[in-house]
This record gives sequence, structure tokens and C-alpha cells, in this order.
Amino acid sequence: MALQETTGSTSAPKQSALARQWHHIPAVPVQASPLFTWPPKPLNYLKWVSDRWFAIAENSILVTVACISWFWFQPGLEESKTMAFGWIAEMYVRNFILLLCVAGGLHLYFYTWRRQHQNLQYDTRELKAPSRAFTFKSQLFDNMFWSLGSGVAFWTAYEALMFWGMANGYAPMLAWSTNPVWFIALFVLTPMWISFHFYWIHRLIHWPPLYKAVHALHHRNTNVGPWSGLSMHPVEHLLFFSSILIHWVLPAHPIHILFHMQHQALTAATSHTGFEGMVVKDRSRLALGTFHHQMHHRYFECNYGNLEVPWDKWFGSFHDGTDASHQKFKERRRQMTGNA
Repeated sequence: MALQETTGSTSAPKQSALARQWHHIPAVPVQASPLFTWPPKPLNYLKWVSDRWFAIAENSILVTVACISWFWFQPGLEESKTMAFGWIAEMYVRNFILLLCVAGGLHLYFYTWRRQHQNLQYDTRELKAPSRAFTFKSQLFDNMFWSLGSGVAFWTAYEALMFWGMANGYAPMLAWSTNPVWFIALFVLTPMWISFHFYWIHRLIHWPPLYKAVHALHHRNTNVGPWSGLSMHPVEHLLFFSSILIHWVLPAHPIHILFHMQHQALTAATSHTGFEGMVVKDRSRLALGTFHHQMHHRYFECNYGNLEVPWDKWFGSFHDGTDASHQKFKERRRQMTGNA
């Protein structure tokens, strides 16, 4: 059956205030990870894990990319014992190419070649160019500049720090032969840790002084494209990638380090694609941009985290994409701004 474009969810009237603001609204209410629901629903959680690890999905793809990176495109730990330009530059070039392929490839597919037209696109407004709000007066060039410059630099710097620490025995190492169960479990737990870290860092940089000085650069993108995800102020890159520092305490293998860093960097591009998924032969085959985060870029004071850990639900900032949730959001916003 052919996949049909929708202009609104069946859960909300087509002419509702929320539906009028979007070209496409996926199935709502948006669901967070079932791991934290009560009473427990193990079958739901198994499906959640299966969809993310045993199908063509971001997590399974990124494990493959991390393994390829480690075996063929990563300087050895012996070389990493001494900080040197050569091996760090190799990693920088690899990371630069990875981001160029993922973010650049998605931009070409969805926005330059328009291979999917507007099918499953949340917001059909054009990415802004020219606009004085952006560096170089272009949203695309602005996003590419901050992503490929500061973004790849901090991504590589954190990786170099971790590999140097592991090579010199400062950061604990985990071997497959020592604990194969924990070795595999760490892949599953990594996105959850990233989710936990991202929520609190994100709330921090929405504090007005930091927002104005730092996070406002990322929020130039009220409508997003693949290059928007890692388009951040250098201070935000410093905070964003700092989740990897947990492995100065928690043992990991170099493949876990690569997976962790590539997950943060590359899913920043995929989650900001602006499309719910990639359609192949009339079916959505690969989940991409989340409506949950797309709403954050439109409405700002909601959905600070992601769906792996439901912090937004627990702290009252969750917008689930329904009309009822939108009305609550507008009322909360009126109270925050002191308007009648």
C-alpha cells in the first residue's frame, strides 16, 4: 500500500491550531521510551529495542560505522600514547568526511534533489537564504560553517583525549574477553546516557544569559535541515560532547568511544532532517527527524530532551504533538511571559 502524505494526525482535527502550523504531523501522541512506564510493559520495551537495534535503524547502522572506523580508519592505541598532530589530524579528516557524507548526503537528497518532494516533511518553508540572521547571510552556509568547523574540531578533540587516556592507562579499558555481556549492553545503554546528559545540558543553555550568549546560535534555525543539528556555538559543542567523559570512570572499549561520539555527531544531523523518514518504494524505511525535537525548534520552551529517557514528561515540559498538549503549552507560555 502506498504511503500517503498527511497534513495532520488523526488524533487532531485538520483545522486545529496545531495542525495549521505543520505540513505533516506523524502519529500522535508522541511516545517516549516504554522502559520507564508503570506498570511495566516488557513487550512494548522489546519492540522499542528491536526497532532501534534489529532493523535498518540509526543505532544498528552506527555500530557498523564504529566498527569500520576502529578496524580501518583509527590510529592504534600505541600511536595515541603521545599527543601528536599526525594521528589527531587523521581522525579529524575521518570525522569531517563522515559528517559531510551524512549531513551533506541528506541535504542533497531531501533539499537539493527533492527526491521525496514534501512527503513526510514537517515544515515545508524554505531554508532561509538570504537572511541577515545567519553567518554569510545563508542558513545552509551558516550551518555548514559551525558544524564542519567548531563541531568536528570538538568531536575530534574529545576522541583524541579519550584515546590518549586509554593508551596511557588513565581511562579504564573494557575488553570483549573480560565481560562480553557488558560489552554488548554498553551499546544499548549509551544512547540512554546521552539522552540523560543532553536533557540537563540543554536545560542549562536555555537559562537566559547562556541562551543569549551561546544557544541562540543553534536556535537561529526555527526550521531545520540536516546541517542544523551540529550548528552550535563552540561553548555548546564543548558541553554537548562532554557526555563522553563518563568513560574516564566507566570502562569502555575504543569501539564504544567511536560509537558514542559518532552517535552524538551524526544523529544530530539525522534528527534535524526535517522529514519523519526516508521513503523507499512507497514505504518509510528509515526513521529520521523526530517531530518531538522539531516542535522544540518551533516552540522553544518544550521537549528539551529526546525520547530515550522521558525527562520532559517528568518535569512538565513534554509536548506530545496533540492539540490538548498544545493548548497546555500555550497556557504555560502565557504564564511564563506574564501575558493575559
